[in-house]
Amino acid sequence: MSLASLKTVSLQRFSLNFAANIIATLWMLVGSTRAFSWVKPTFMQFAVFALLALGSNVLFSWLAAESGSLFNEQGLVSYLIWPMIILLGGIILARRAGNQSLLFVPVVLWLVADTLSALLQSLMQLLGSYGWLPNWSYSFLPILFLVLFLWQTLALLWIFSRRLRIPWWERIIVLVGAVALLTIWQRNVADQPIFKQIPVEPVLEEAALYEQPRLLQEALNSIDPSVSGRTDWYFMGVAGFSEQDVFRSEINKVRELFDVRFGTSGHSLSLINNTYSWLDEPIATKTSILRGLKRIGQQMNADEDVLMLTLSSHGNTDIIQLENPPLAIENLDAAWLREALDASGIRWRVIVVSACYSGSFIDDLASPTTVVITASAADRPSFGCTNTAEMTYFGQAFFAESLRSNTSFEAAFKDARVRVHDRESVMGFEPSEPQMAIGSLMETALPAFEQVLFDKTRPPVARVINQNDTTVNILPEGASQQPVDSTATTAN
Repeated sequence: MSLASLKTVSLQRFSLNFAANIIATLWMLVGSTRAFSWVKPTFMQFAVFALLALGSNVLFSWLAAESGSLFNEQGLVSYLIWPMIILLGGIILARRAGNQSLLFVPVVLWLVADTLSALLQSLMQLLGSYGWLPNWSYSFLPILFLVLFLWQTLALLWIFSRRLRIPWWERIIVLVGAVALLTIWQRNVADQPIFKQIPVEPVLEEAALYEQPRLLQEALNSIDPSVSGRTDWYFMGVAGFSEQDVFRSEINKVRELFDVRFGTSGHSLSLINNTYSWLDEPIATKTSILRGLKRIGQQMNADEDVLMLTLSSHGNTDIIQLENPPLAIENLDAAWLREALDASGIRWRVIVVSACYSGSFIDDLASPTTVVITASAADRPSFGCTNTAEMTYFGQAFFAESLRSNTSFEAAFKDARVRVHDRESVMGFEPSEPQMAIGSLMETALPAFEQVLFDKTRPPVARVINQNDTTVNILPEGASQQPVDSTATTAN
């Protein structure tokens, strides 16, 4: 049957025509010409589905848009191009076939398919915003939606080519050309959604230019010297990435935990990269980190005292990201951090690295007098770096939960590792596999250090290891001399 002989009968009720067009589109999407038997291409149906398609695409763009995005006229124009092209194709077909009922057939079928696709994308975007999608879907869904966009147009071309009895080789040429054209167009307009975040060049206030040196010096001056004859804990936190508040929040909460519960007040320092804290907190750069470590090293007793160093940011293999636009900052690498720690004279170290691929820091940071705890294995990402979170998955599990209910880092780490794994399993994420490594000398010293940290009611611990690495009194003064049961632990 030719297109000229195609007759469409409009049903009396609008709702029946509406349902018939959805059924016709489903037949079209499976490549069946039965779509022509169901389609009801009235002007009213065209107008309604045009509004529905536009509305559903606006909804998806709004759900996918980042906070602060604005309506983008170019994105709307980019979307409207294809319905107009397909409507023009229907006009040409109707004239050539001498059949005016063909006028809205192609565009109605396409608009219905596009509405269904956009609503599906909106649903997936909504589920993703609540964290209800598995991790693997975030790499799969963009490809799926591109395929759906291509398919709704290719299916339309396919059923018309069948109805027109076009030779198979011409069909292939048309379909291949359509795929190439649609793919190129889709990629070129991918950065033009209907709602788009207008890029704003970061501006550094003049006041911040002069305030930062004062803030850093004031923070360094606030670090008090240790008390000779007892173990003092020091805390240093680094939030590396400025454009997500979760890193600043995590470091500030961990510092509060150590200052309030573990007694590091007067012995703590935070270096924060955040868009909104230039006038309040010293920023994190290699220079400020090195100065901070040197100051703590000067105020500490190398034999008796311990540094808790916590880093929170985005990361990659051997890299912690330091970013605070408009300032250009060099990233923090593991080898440099080890050199800075050694140069500071800080001997006893507990280092927590909360970042993706942070397990890659272990080899460079490990030493006989160091504990290294990382949020992930060397080849695994970690999770929880969202704009709405107060702490990352590992930060929440280790600092906010496990350290509050345990009296050793090993026990807290094991507890946190289980908590993180359970949460990642629920979310469908690939396990991050947090790591822990304890140096050989730290095996013996850590229980006494932990006793000071976790039990503030007991007398202070005296010197742990002297300069010749020989063990001296590591128990509280007046305590009985009982052997310390300690074993090396490396979590893999």
